[in-house]
Amino acid sequence: MSLGPTEPLGAAVLPPPRSDRSATWAMLGGAVLISSTSAFVRLAEVAPTISAFYRMLFGGLMLLMLLRAVGAPWRPRLTIVLALSLPAFAFAIDLMMWHRSIHLIGPGLATLIGNLQVFFMALAGVLLFRERLRPQFVVGVLLAFAGLWLLVGRSWSAVGVGYQWGVWLGVLTALAYAVYMLSFRRIQQRVPAASSMYLLCWCSLLSALMLGMAGAVEGSSFVIPDAGSWAALLGLALFGQVLGWLLISYALPRLDASMVGLLLLLQPLLAFGVDVLLFGRVTDLLDWTGLLLSALGIFIGSQRGAPSLVRGKDT
Repeated sequence: MSLGPTEPLGAAVLPPPRSDRSATWAMLGGAVLISSTSAFVRLAEVAPTISAFYRMLFGGLMLLMLLRAVGAPWRPRLTIVLALSLPAFAFAIDLMMWHRSIHLIGPGLATLIGNLQVFFMALAGVLLFRERLRPQFVVGVLLAFAGLWLLVGRSWSAVGVGYQWGVWLGVLTALAYAVYMLSFRRIQQRVPAASSMYLLCWCSLLSALMLGMAGAVEGSSFVIPDAGSWAALLGLALFGQVLGWLLISYALPRLDASMVGLLLLLQPLLAFGVDVLLFGRVTDLLDWTGLLLSALGIFIGSQRGAPSLVRGKDT
């Protein structure tokens, strides 16, 4: 799934941590769960926009039921729902691009490229909030793109137009996710009384509405063809949009930024491993070297003095 909020959940939703060790295990568990989401997209056997639609719809409804189960506020407030229109739209674009990228270049590479959002977030900080561009950013960019060149650049002319489009869609995924993160955080700051779970719930449902409209315009079928597709779509929502997010949201405020970045990097690494093992991605030594260089660059680029989310498609 895509990860959303960075604020801690309220006590009514999750109990307070007993130690930093519990937060570390929660972050680790969340990264592992979210690493499965790109595989679920491949296994769902529905159009990319439709898998995104069901992820948001099922995930939003699960969060809504959880809010009601714990007695937290759940009813929609018009002003908040209207404010969520921008992050919901960015989230919808993010998933439409990412799910297509998964089908074109595979879950592992699509997830890795999506994690480039940390660089778009850093650039937004410089352009919008007058933050200083740190040397780590330049180092991270150089390492990340050196790794990507080893993964796709050295054979760019031979991979075909579809594969090239998949790479560019992955980059657009990262940009859209950065817009989502920035706009979602802005709403969190402006409406501190609204819990992160409440905001993500209604953002998900609003995004589902937009994705449903997009699927209808595309002429895609909303029929879920078989039990395997049902299981994949429910797993996509449950592991990515709900459980993975809950675990990571719990852990984020309890861990320092370096530990957050390190543990969340397991998500694209595991997704790449699943791509190799489950979908038979052909990978040589230079590919693995490129993967590690890109992951290292993303990690360095994410260390900006505050907890920063690596992509959770997850999330």
